[in-house]
Amino acid sequence: MAYLKRIIEDEFMGNLAAAGAVLIKGPKSCGKTEMARQFAKSILQVDRDTQVPIAMAINPAMLLQGNTPRLIDEWQEQPVLWNYVRHEVDDRQQKGQFILTGSANPSDDVRLHSGAGRFTTVQMDTMSWQELGFSTGKFSMSDLLQGNTIDAFHEAVSLDFIIERMIIGGFPTVLNESVENAQRISKGYIDLLAEVDMSRVSNTKRDPLKVRALLRSLARNVATMVENSTLEKDIKMAEKDGVSRNTITDYLDALARLMILYEQPAFNPHIRSSASLRKSPKRHLCDVSLAIAALGLNKVTLLNDLQYTGFLFESMATHELKIYANANDATLFHYRDSYNVEIDAIAQKRNGDYAAFEIKLGTGFIDEAVENLKKFEQNIDTTRMNLPKSLNVITGTGMSYRRPDGINVISLAALGR
Repeated sequence: MAYLKRIIEDEFMGNLAAAGAVLIKGPKSCGKTEMARQFAKSILQVDRDTQVPIAMAINPAMLLQGNTPRLIDEWQEQPVLWNYVRHEVDDRQQKGQFILTGSANPSDDVRLHSGAGRFTTVQMDTMSWQELGFSTGKFSMSDLLQGNTIDAFHEAVSLDFIIERMIIGGFPTVLNESVENAQRISKGYIDLLAEVDMSRVSNTKRDPLKVRALLRSLARNVATMVENSTLEKDIKMAEKDGVSRNTITDYLDALARLMILYEQPAFNPHIRSSASLRKSPKRHLCDVSLAIAALGLNKVTLLNDLQYTGFLFESMATHELKIYANANDATLFHYRDSYNVEIDAIAQKRNGDYAAFEIKLGTGFIDEAVENLKKFEQNIDTTRMNLPKSLNVITGTGMSYRRPDGINVISLAALGR
């Protein structure tokens, strides 16, 4: 399969030119190693090379010898390599020496010295619609964060197509697979996660049945501010055996270290009203296909439950927005206050500029989304912060256009970096 260019490449190349080493983080099979191979001049596969444990016992520094940039793939299998890379960067005093890739963060009890000044980090996600060629990118995050007027029109896509893309997901290994084969591969991913990865990530035996129960509960509550106590109750209601809150906390930490769990933080703007702001993050799995696989759903079940499919669409759109926000040096938040004004996503740059997004699967909820966006904007205390650069409604089955009131209605198939 031909390599598809990733949006993150520009950030990666800039970081490689600025620092001695670049760490690429992301969930297993999202494409980290394949992207790094496009730039590396030599490769060490820590998890595959049988000589690595021997070299680690004799002289770990010898593993770093090779043409640069040298790719150290799955470095977290030998966490001590981090400190050797750090010292090697100090000794060489040159940029672009090492690329480290990893699908898990090392446990907290592993002592890693700060890589400040030596390392930069980039976060890779599964593939976006623009990378896959399913989005024109006419409505770019760059323009939306600058408040530029976008004179574009895009035809709607079908609900069938959206559901099929949610089932297939964005892992590079499934891009040319049928819906049925992609489902099998995603279910296999869930099985390996429950039976192998969750235990391996911290060298602690995890109960696969409890892991699956937690994943199903996270999938049922995808794109919501679900608390651990709610997950505990949900699992007790849905499963034969419950999972204690302490176990849930422990397992959620492991999922976060594997970068399977993504928590979308809450936005904290200055507002006029006395409403209190909700601080809990929204929880998503790293790819919406995993939520579908965890619950064993298919196209028919999703078509028959469009309310839940709407939550899945929100999670998929959040995944897209996160990638495009990161490409513009922005962070993706969500907003909700005690008056139940809720904004699904807010992308904010380091300089404070931001854009607000409501996400709706169908066109029947666009007016409701527009009113929500206007309420949010009217509540901003403009004596302390600026108004959003743009207000936007992301739709699945709707067309893309600019409304007379200046609010953009954007099909996911027209959204881009």
